[in-house]
Amino acid sequence: MNLEILTPEHKVYSGKVYGIQLPGTNGSFEILEKHAPLIASLGKGRMKVLKDKSMNNTETYDISAGFVEVLNDNVSVLIEDATAID
Repeated sequence: MNLEILTPEHKVYSGKVYGIQLPGTNGSFEILEKHAPLIASLGKGRMKVLKDKSMNNTETYDISAGFVEVLNDNVSVLIEDATAID
């Protein structure tokens, strides 16, 4: 699936991924390929980008509030701020 992560200042990530784990306002959830259409609000917490099925190739970010939209295997994450975690 295609993933785009954006803040008001810059593009944090853009590319093909296996999935993404997000901190929803009502609890954490995961989006994988062929997910049903969705719009959800995000809270402050950790976001993990899963680049492949092995789950060994990931990127992790601390994020602030925002939203996620899933439509036709395209995921857009709109957040106020993101800090990469090494």
